[in-house]
Amino acid sequence: MKSDFSLQPGQPRRAAAVVAAATAAATVFALAGCVNYAGIKSDKQIAPASQFDSAQSLPSEGGQWPTLDWAEQFGDPQLPRLIDEALQGSPSIAQAQARLAKAASYIESSRSALFPQLNASYSWTRERYSPNGLFVAPIGGKWDSEHNLLASATWDLDLWGKNRAKLNAAVSREKVAQAEVQQVRVTLSASVASTYNQLAQLYALRDIAAREIHNRQTIGTITNGRVAAGLDTNVERQTASGNIATSQSSLTELDGQITVVRYQLGALLGKGPDRGLQIAEPIVHPGGAVTLPDNVPADLLSRRPDLVAARWQVEAMLHDVKSTQAEFFPDISLTGNFGLDAFGWSDLFTWSSRQVMVGPAVHLPIFDAGALRAKLKGNYADFDLDVANYNQTLINALNEVATQVSSIRSNDRQSADAQRALDASSKAYELAVIRYKAGLSPQLQVLNADDNRLAAEQAVTNLKMRRRDLQIGLVKALGGGFDASGTGLAAPAPAPASAPAVAAAPGGANANANASTDNTVPPADSGATTQADATTAAMGQAAR
Repeated sequence: MKSDFSLQPGQPRRAAAVVAAATAAATVFALAGCVNYAGIKSDKQIAPASQFDSAQSLPSEGGQWPTLDWAEQFGDPQLPRLIDEALQGSPSIAQAQARLAKAASYIESSRSALFPQLNASYSWTRERYSPNGLFVAPIGGKWDSEHNLLASATWDLDLWGKNRAKLNAAVSREKVAQAEVQQVRVTLSASVASTYNQLAQLYALRDIAAREIHNRQTIGTITNGRVAAGLDTNVERQTASGNIATSQSSLTELDGQITVVRYQLGALLGKGPDRGLQIAEPIVHPGGAVTLPDNVPADLLSRRPDLVAARWQVEAMLHDVKSTQAEFFPDISLTGNFGLDAFGWSDLFTWSSRQVMVGPAVHLPIFDAGALRAKLKGNYADFDLDVANYNQTLINALNEVATQVSSIRSNDRQSADAQRALDASSKAYELAVIRYKAGLSPQLQVLNADDNRLAAEQAVTNLKMRRRDLQIGLVKALGGGFDASGTGLAAPAPAPASAPAVAAAPGGANANANASTDNTVPPADSGATTQADATTAAMGQAAR
């Protein structure tokens, strides 16, 4: 019997389909055995402001958010000018702006990876081949010059969005730097105002010390008269002289403190210490009543630069995760070269001297001893850290606003009590002086009444100055007039219910900086599922 192994009609097509299906299946198994990121994921999310109970501590009172000219509320025209001077000349601002410029340069560098890279080169080589080697005469044994002129182009197709994710990460970090510039401005403005208020407090205490010297000199005069009348002894006279000297010492100490604070202001302005000596005596007036704006917890997210910076840092790390995930997939690029190569100038620019190379390049990680998985784990750890940092920054911001408001209202209640104490101690001092002058009470009673009045007056002054300092702190806690709404620093929208897969459609090379607005990292197996589904579809197409 003779066997017939010839193919019947239709068999070649079925055989080709089987071969194609087998090839696709082999590809699936090969990819399944390659490096993957199964099991690496994060479930961390940024906390919404509504998660933290604050309705009782931060009620809606219909107040206004601070504006950029908030310093004008204190009624001293010198203070806004000093703040403006500090913002223009402080090295702290220059440092923050330099960091911003550096972050912006990374955007340009990352964007360049989305486009073809073109290069040109020329080389000239003077060489002599041995006639006893590969090249015999007439080529061997003489000197020749080889000219090589080459133009090359390379384009990474970025099918999985790795380069786009790097660009988005760079854009997010540039926004972090922008927000940090604003944070430095807010912090510097508040520091200038707070130090200026400290200078005003020292001048107010100095005025009290000067009046106290006058009061004790009055007591000394009365004491000298009583000593002459035989009503007091030299003990009371020396006591009065010692009290005058003590008050003068306090005045001298305050003068020294005033000079130091002036030097501090000069440094905050970005100038030398002599600039601080040129500042006029403050005439700061009390600030107005404190009423909180409505919906503070939610609106604070766009009003505090540190919160905006922390939010964009989370976004940057999200894109870093996506970029690393894309490295698990095949990296395909196109390369092309065209040039001229010839011995001697005479043949260099002839068509026969051309050299051409065009072709794709595919890079697929198969085994890297866990390097890519370790890198992705590190990205997820950084992401978790940035999420925790954002949540902590939000908690601190809410606590800071609530603390400042509570402290201001407590200070107001203390001020009312302190003013009543000052009125009573001042009246007691006046009566004690009258009785001492009339010889009805000893010197000790006058001195005790004077000490009480002095302490009460200092307490009232310190409370007034502390209230202003707390108001400055509240302005800073509310963002110092910063508002990211409607600007390029506005935080990304919340993530959708299901995060998008990391794989991107081929050809989608649009590098929109704000394309990704989700705040949840895609699941670890989303990209692998997409890849497997695509390969399975290819198998089905081949089988058909």
